[in-house]
Amino acid sequence: MSDTVAASTGTSTRIRFKADRVGTTAKDWVQLLKPRVISLVVFTGAAGMIVAPGHISLFESVVSIICICLASGAAGAINMWYDRDIDAVMQRTITRPIPGGRIPEQEALAYGVGLSCLSVCLMWIATNALAAGILAFSIFFYAVIYTMWLKRSTPQNIVIGGAAGAFPPMIGWAAATGHMAVLPLVMFGIVFFWTPPHFWSLSLYACKDYGRAGIPMLPVVKGARHTRWQILAYTFVLLAVSLVPSVMHLCGWLYTATALILGLGFIACAVAVLREPQDANGVSLKGDKAARISFRFSLAYLFLLFCGLLADHALQSFMGS
Repeated sequence: MSDTVAASTGTSTRIRFKADRVGTTAKDWVQLLKPRVISLVVFTGAAGMIVAPGHISLFESVVSIICICLASGAAGAINMWYDRDIDAVMQRTITRPIPGGRIPEQEALAYGVGLSCLSVCLMWIATNALAAGILAFSIFFYAVIYTMWLKRSTPQNIVIGGAAGAFPPMIGWAAATGHMAVLPLVMFGIVFFWTPPHFWSLSLYACKDYGRAGIPMLPVVKGARHTRWQILAYTFVLLAVSLVPSVMHLCGWLYTATALILGLGFIACAVAVLREPQDANGVSLKGDKAARISFRFSLAYLFLLFCGLLADHALQSFMGS
């Protein structure tokens, strides 16, 4: 891989990156889609489809899931294309296909745009215009609003940008029904408010990477201690939002119990992050062990919460049959 040159101006960092082409494999094209992100996105989208009223055929449901998968991957590919400069200087991203020189940047962009168009058109043909419209907007929001604007301009990038990953439940519901309702909007809200404490836990122990790349993540701009308090605050908000379906009688006791247990568990993780031994600047003296645990728990939290919603839906359907 050839050289990476960085030049700083004020608080911003602009990085010019050039990589020599090396062998490209199928694995590289898959990696460009951010497969680990896709799995959770597809799951929440499928959950929105399953809890929706009415009937959707097996063909429509399979095509819808494929479209959500393709759209998520397409947005990830465009994100990697645009972020190729900062990916080249961050330790956790330097081996990605573009900075690694395995996929040319123009081909990566064409790949992302092509998959975006394919996913939206296929969703429209197989289901309805509402589902296709929300899918298209979700791609635009992540690739343009978050990646090209928010990520490099404000420490609130994750707060506002969290909407990008929160659309799938709405897409799944719209694909199944052709209209919108309160429950998918609440599911959107859950993922939206889950994103900041999830990502800020990661950013606490990846702070140097973000600082090196000139990305104004909250720990870089406001400091670690402020970030720890924000993580705690958002876990309380998340608990409240997760209980909205219970208050509105949109679900039963099984989901309510799941939301309470998981929500209190997330708050406990956030308290541990706040109380972890720190120096005067709020930097962990234990290698951000608590933040790493909080990050891993947040992944399990969202998966298990939606599992609880699906199990509650199945129980309600069984009791009503």
